[in-house]
Amino acid sequence: MEIIQEKNESVKKIVAVLKKGGVVVCPTDTVYGLLADATNKKAVKKIFKIKKRPKDRSLLVFIRNIKTAKNFAVIDKKQEIILRRSWPGRKTFILKAKKGLTDSVYKGATIGMRIPDHDFLNAVLAEIKRPLAQTSANISGENTPGSVKEIIIRFQKEKHKPDLVICAENLRNKRSKPSVIIDLTCKKRKILRR
Repeated sequence: MEIIQEKNESVKKIVAVLKKGGVVVCPTDTVYGLLADATNKKAVKKIFKIKKRPKDRSLLVFIRNIKTAKNFAVIDKKQEIILRRSWPGRKTFILKAKKGLTDSVYKGATIGMRIPDHDFLNAVLAEIKRPLAQTSANISGENTPGSVKEIIIRFQKEKHKPDLVICAENLRNKRSKPSVIIDLTCKKRKILRR
């Protein structure tokens, strides 16, 4: 588990790790997240092992822009208006999935996607040009740590660990709440997580 500082020069290193199927702990506009290349089945499976996440639960996906979202989800005009008003930001939307990502990312016929409002993470997305499977950087069922120090201590003890940890600010009390999840596949928008 390598630990590096969040700097513009780190983007290429992060992308190299992700392209090789690695898992990265990275700050986001909400909480620290575990990230992997959403098009790489082994990388996505690795997130599940690290997090000890039940296999029947899907992962959410970070994308770079609405054009990318349309590659992986069916988006009508009404939904596109909602997405354009909400992204980038702390809202994840559930949409009808198209094929193209590893099965582990999907839950049934839907996919949850979000464009983060975080310059560093968006630089990673721009460089990799692929969607990133993501989830909070904790063990399933445990509280989400607000500091990178807590994350490092927690994962150092585990058999399966992230390949790279990006040290940045302490997120506790700043953001440290997961994104709101809104289902756009229903006739009426439905909030699944506030």
